[in-house]
Amino acid sequence: MDLHTLSLSSLQARFRSGEASPSEALEALEARISSVDPKVGGYLSRNLNRAREEAAVADTSLPLGGVPIAIKDVINVKGDPCTAASKILQGYTASYDATVIRKLRAAGAIPFGRLNMDEFAMGSSTENSALQRTSNPWDLSRIPGGSSGGSAAVVAADEAFASLGSDTGGSIRQPAALCGCVGLKPTYGRVSRFGLMAFASSLDQIGPFTKTVEDSARLLNVLSGKDPLDSTSLETQAEDYTRLLGRDLKGVKLGMPKEYFIEGIDPQVDTAVRAAIRQYESLGAEIVEVSLPHTEYAVAVYYIIATAEASANLARYDGVRYGRRAEELRNLQDLYVRSRSEGFGEEVKRRIILGTYVLSSGYYDAYYLRAQKVRTLIRQDFENAFKKVDALICPTSPEAAFKIGERSGDPLKMYLADIFTIATNLAGNCGISLPCGFADLEGSRLPVGLQLLGNNLDEAKLLGIAHAYEQATPWHKQRPAL
Repeated sequence: MDLHTLSLSSLQARFRSGEASPSEALEALEARISSVDPKVGGYLSRNLNRAREEAAVADTSLPLGGVPIAIKDVINVKGDPCTAASKILQGYTASYDATVIRKLRAAGAIPFGRLNMDEFAMGSSTENSALQRTSNPWDLSRIPGGSSGGSAAVVAADEAFASLGSDTGGSIRQPAALCGCVGLKPTYGRVSRFGLMAFASSLDQIGPFTKTVEDSARLLNVLSGKDPLDSTSLETQAEDYTRLLGRDLKGVKLGMPKEYFIEGIDPQVDTAVRAAIRQYESLGAEIVEVSLPHTEYAVAVYYIIATAEASANLARYDGVRYGRRAEELRNLQDLYVRSRSEGFGEEVKRRIILGTYVLSSGYYDAYYLRAQKVRTLIRQDFENAFKKVDALICPTSPEAAFKIGERSGDPLKMYLADIFTIATNLAGNCGISLPCGFADLEGSRLPVGLQLLGNNLDEAKLLGIAHAYEQATPWHKQRPAL
């Protein structure tokens, strides 16, 4: 078997048995990237020389010893570019490691490569990148999802053993679903955000993309934990997220939110998800209908809160201290206006304008404050549901990957692509997407994602439930023919 096709866990088993070395794995990965990434477009850059040096001295006895991990271009890695796929940060080099990068290094992993994304994580298709286009490995004419499209695409295409992304409104789970890999959004505060370029600070969360559920659990073992550099990170006891893998599902209750099984879902997606639900029943789980009654407000609430926070967070990109600066300036105001106008893309500008509006005098109470109140009701919906069930089960996305350019002129339709993922970020609980079948569209075989949502800090239980389904089905073994 070619090394690049292995899961993280299988690769480490090869290292420890002496059948392969980290240097051999890195070279196999680089050969694969050179072969297929000109088609996929997942990587923005790679520092191969540094990775080779680290692989040569890697300690394979460590939890992630010798494994290259690809990184979304919104997480700082010292000495690497960190552009957030935006022109405004072209030429910027990170001067420090994000906490998750320090944790990866301490566990023996090799951070390797910068991955394409929607600019500043604003988008659902990775078409908003200012730097290049990323395609879905299953059909190169289709989008990989977003905003972490590069992170999903390279794992699905066997160009990475695992990758890191960020999830603000579904930006890990939705591209994982559309590319056919596993994407985990941890509980808000479970993983430090220090070193993550902020989009919406009360919603952002770093998480892994992997080929298997076990690999996600093993990465979360390394990434999670309190960080004094992030005041929102949670003080929790260290735990082993692999401990419930292989569990018996008898007695487990899974809730079907009726608001997530609605008109408008692609019939093939609906069929695949309902087949997965029947599979869970055959494994011993009990399926219970539940209600999340405030779901209908989630998209509106999200696009008020997220844009308001983005407006504040992106004020720091002003052309003064770092990043793009316009030339031939008349005065300070000209510096600000022209640098930001030239540096930000259309979607980022749209969200800054929306956020500035809802925070402005006379509109704060009518929009932002009211949205925060409804957010509390959405959180209470989840709390009430988890009193009855162990996890929720639903589609990740209402449809499979759509064609590149198909929705570029319709922002509202694009925003609705995240309709089943947004509420989880508003509530702060954890969620995972894993493959559950395929949809056949216009001659293309496209992955469908199953979403499982867990209570706050219930990742171990959620991963155990996801693993049971994964091991009983063949979907995670399928790979695109590139």
